[in-house]
Amino acid sequence: MRDLIDSDASPGRAAGRRLSDLAAVYGLAVVFVLVMVLFGLLRPTTFFSAINVNTVLVGQSVTALLALGEMVPLATKQFDLSVGFHLGMAQILIIGLQVNGGLSWEAAAAIVLVIAVLVGALNGLLVTRLGIDSFIATMGVGTLLYGVSNWYSGGQQIVAPNLPDSFINLTEILWHIPLPAIYVAIAAIMLWLVTEHLPVGRSLYVIGANPRAAELTGIRIGRYVTGAFVAAGFLSGMAGIMLGSILETGTPSTGPEYLLPAFAAALLGATSIHPGRVNVVGTLLAVLILAFSFSGVQQLGAPFYVQYFFNGGILIVAVGLSVYAAARRRRAATAKIERVVS
Repeated sequence: MRDLIDSDASPGRAAGRRLSDLAAVYGLAVVFVLVMVLFGLLRPTTFFSAINVNTVLVGQSVTALLALGEMVPLATKQFDLSVGFHLGMAQILIIGLQVNGGLSWEAAAAIVLVIAVLVGALNGLLVTRLGIDSFIATMGVGTLLYGVSNWYSGGQQIVAPNLPDSFINLTEILWHIPLPAIYVAIAAIMLWLVTEHLPVGRSLYVIGANPRAAELTGIRIGRYVTGAFVAAGFLSGMAGIMLGSILETGTPSTGPEYLLPAFAAALLGATSIHPGRVNVVGTLLAVLILAFSFSGVQQLGAPFYVQYFFNGGILIVAVGLSVYAAARRRRAATAKIERVVS
């Protein structure tokens, strides 16, 4: 009788398990559709307007690049808290080197990206060679970068009245598509190919899942972790260049406020598509959900300070959901091993 009951109940349990798996994998995509439908119905004339969509895509392209950069060290279970400060320094330098240094924007961008790579390498060396916890190391480096930004600018906004059109046009709207969104798409595709289809990406995830196992399989953990920080630094530098083109000024206080949204997006992205681990598609979906949700809330008349409640709340939710997704992933793997053994 018990066997009969179990056999009758098993199809229901299997269907429930499949539904749960689908919700875990495609949850963020469903939430994104619901957000778009909800605010589209509440504000039909403004929410889907070309002006609003382009404004959101241009403004959030910086956050998206920063979130993708943050995602790479997170794949190895390392934190990079310097990305916001790094973004701010890159934005100051791309403007300052043109205004104060008389350089072309191409030369200024090259210098900014070289510095970005060096900062990423410094973060990696502090973590892998000196053994400093990534939380402490990157926060310390970020604070130093913030000091450099204020030293270089004298704590003042760098006004740039005569920036070349070729630099300003880096973030224009071309054929109804904002160029910053295209840059993000290119970076995302390249990062997706690396993380999902190349050995280097699989090595990053193995390190994040089990460093000891990665070491036993011959993966050079220090090299890959340092490379992850270098990638984060490079993308932070790119984001800073793009922000400089958008703002057309150098502001030393700009940058740190991008850290929480980028961090929240990377962690929230780990709850979907590949639940339990950070991934490119999930990160981009999270950025879009955060961006369009806040845009919709603003159009409903919410005051400006709601953004801080929004970002802080989403970060807490994202951390909780990512921990739950990782635990669920571990339980599923354990159950699969047990079934194979039995």
